[in-house]
Amino acid sequence: MQKTDLSDMDCPIARAFDRVGEWWSILILRDAFHGLTRFDQFQKSLPIAPNMLTRRLNELVAGGLLERRLYNERPPRYEYVLTERGRDFRPVMIAMMAWGNRHFAPEGVQSMLVDVETGVEADPVLVDRTTLRPLTERDFTFAAGPAATDAVKRRMAFVERRREKANE
Repeated sequence: MQKTDLSDMDCPIARAFDRVGEWWSILILRDAFHGLTRFDQFQKSLPIAPNMLTRRLNELVAGGLLERRLYNERPPRYEYVLTERGRDFRPVMIAMMAWGNRHFAPEGVQSMLVDVETGVEADPVLVDRTTLRPLTERDFTFAAGPAATDAVKRRMAFVERRREKANE
């Protein structure tokens, strides 16, 4: 099955999914955040075919989320290390984990984020960097950016009309 190219869409969410919108890629990134770097480590952690793992690692390297580094010359062996772009995906992973724990863990929490010093469980929340206010639906809305296309402007105008109507 051919992957649909979303990289030219006028939506940052679509462009992000073009890089990581496949579950194996996200699970590989999860493992990279847990310290895995080598092909055999990823393969042991994930029930994925070697050819699929190779393809996903290559896509993450091409997308700039992982860097491929030679760690053994004979035979040539590589490790896959998070780049700055890849490390910037960490808050997304944390949000997904919190959401999954909240809605899809009937047996209870299996992994969580904790404070390194105290061991106390964190309660992740997305906040505005400037005001430190939580990004609630009531206080923040989507809007067209400076480079918005006409299609994005129409979509955001629709969002604004719905918000205004809800506040009447």
